[in-house]
Amino acid sequence: MSKRVLVIDDSEIVLAMASEALIAKGYEVVTALSARDADRFICCENRPDIIIIDVMMPTLDGDKKTKMLKDDSATNEIPVLLLSSKSERELAQLVTESGADGFIRKPFTFREMIERIEAATAGN
Repeated sequence: MSKRVLVIDDSEIVLAMASEALIAKGYEVVTALSARDADRFICCENRPDIIIIDVMMPTLDGDKKTKMLKDDSATNEIPVLLLSSKSERELAQLVTESGADGFIRKPFTFREMIERIEAATAGN
């Protein structure tokens, strides 16, 4: 059974590129343009195996949404990777503060994305 990946980013280009790469590797992909829009994929029986969320987005930043997910017992076991062009140091800080399971720095290679997903979902 393939893993379901939820990619949340306010850039349709990023969503399209990530989807294409992940589908080619056998993942099932769902996308959302905002953290609020993503709720319909997170709180249902078809919930994702992992979430990749852009840090800087309108209305609700990805690190804030991640903290909300990690503070909720219904969703805290879903691995979350932050996605951003911020420095590695800044991202490491956001991972610690939000409870995320790691990060992917933009620009990223598809190989790097797959490796981070596989590392975050190992054992799931």
